[in-house]
Amino acid sequence: MKQTHHSISLVDGSLPGAAINRVVAAMTALAVLLGTAAFLQLWPFRPITSVSLAALLVFSAATLWVSKNSSWKPTRVHHKGAAVLTGTGVVGLIVSIAGAGMAWPMVMFWLGIGTTTAGATWMIAARYAGAQRGLDNHGTMINPVTNRGATGWMLGIVMTGFYVLIYWYPTALEGLTRTTDPLSWLLRGKAADHWFMYSLVYSLAVVVMGVRALYKYRHVRYQQIRTWSVMLVQVLLAFIIPSILVLFQQPEFYFSYFWPLKWTYLWPGEYGIGWILESGGRTGVFMVFWGGVMSFVATPVLTYFYGKRWYCSWVCGCGGMAETLGDPYRHLAPRSTNSWRLERWMIHGVLAVIVLATALLWINSATAGGLFGSFSGAVAKTYGFIFGSIWAGVIGVGFYPFLGTRIWCRFGCPMAAILGLQQRFFSRFRITTNGAQCISCGNCSAYCEMGIDVRWYAQRGQNIVRASCVGCGICSTVCPRGVLKLENGPLEGRLNGPVLIDRDEVDVIDLPEFK
Repeated sequence: MKQTHHSISLVDGSLPGAAINRVVAAMTALAVLLGTAAFLQLWPFRPITSVSLAALLVFSAATLWVSKNSSWKPTRVHHKGAAVLTGTGVVGLIVSIAGAGMAWPMVMFWLGIGTTTAGATWMIAARYAGAQRGLDNHGTMINPVTNRGATGWMLGIVMTGFYVLIYWYPTALEGLTRTTDPLSWLLRGKAADHWFMYSLVYSLAVVVMGVRALYKYRHVRYQQIRTWSVMLVQVLLAFIIPSILVLFQQPEFYFSYFWPLKWTYLWPGEYGIGWILESGGRTGVFMVFWGGVMSFVATPVLTYFYGKRWYCSWVCGCGGMAETLGDPYRHLAPRSTNSWRLERWMIHGVLAVIVLATALLWINSATAGGLFGSFSGAVAKTYGFIFGSIWAGVIGVGFYPFLGTRIWCRFGCPMAAILGLQQRFFSRFRITTNGAQCISCGNCSAYCEMGIDVRWYAQRGQNIVRASCVGCGICSTVCPRGVLKLENGPLEGRLNGPVLIDRDEVDVIDLPEFK
């Protein structure tokens, strides 16, 4: 179903056109300066690095300008050009993995990762820039890529295979890792490892598909701001800043993750905060303090005022990937009653495991190994293998084309569990419904990535207060009648019963005129 809204560009509702013009001009000017520095071989960077940064700035400026310029109408040539460029990039990635990346890292970086990024962004712009204004989900349920067709299965196998190689066979991706050496030297002052390459690929996926989300939801201010948030948090807090910390010989700390999601930020010893304190000095103390404050102070306070959406849909890297790369697959979320029952047992079971493991490891540390001895290391490794590698990585992302976007968030994330419990019982957040306007189209339920039957609540005029809801707001976005609204209000009355009369509550035989 299409909705018509008044919007003209990717940046509608978020930044004014004049501001975008200034940003484009500044990026172009900086690119010219870097190009000049490369030509004259001046400080601060080597010529090849300056040229690379200048090319990235020009590409970013062009993307912003195209998104702002509503008069640009892509033609068939643009679509074909984007497909060719993306295909060239994919070939470049394959050639890099085959070994060319080790021989010519800079060239293969731009031919592989760079060209794929540029082609995918161009393809997104060509798809949405000339489309009718408003939300368009036509073909989602029959497209083989997005509805478990042969192409979708192939894509899922590739994504799953990538995660298997990253976690257990990283040497198979050595060629691709070497292509990121120039950027790693620039940011970290040393050669790249497979985790740096993975972080770069992860961040680029969030950014490129974030551009798609900005185009697709350009008529909704909430979606615009939320998408910008996950993109910036991923790039800055989960990629650039941790890399720069390594450059200054500090722990590679991710400020957007904290316990219980990042369990090692509260666990003792070498598998927890021990390595942060030992290698970070005063900075390490601040990092541990930051993690503690975010876990036990900021998290409950922010969840009280805004629900779990402040983290799951605005900050978390897992949520950022789900809301960008996973957006085309949100309708594949399991929705049966059995899946809901399994979700409750699994996610709260994982939370219980992480809380118990944390307590036992601290007791073991306080008794100098008297409880587990050296077995605490095995506990940490086992938990990381099962939940960090298999569940959050291989299944959580690799299975997007099979099971939807929030499999990890629904069935395994301890952070989502603890936030959900507070959201359900002690939070101002709710989704209110205007049941009288509901036409039972089912869009809200179909596109809920958490598998919630939103329509059931809307038909009854009942507030949606669910522990699993991440507050992404897509149910409200796809509603053609404005039935749903994300609100923060007083605790009183948020758990209201059905406002409308259910069909089973009226018996015609009981009416006086029929007696």
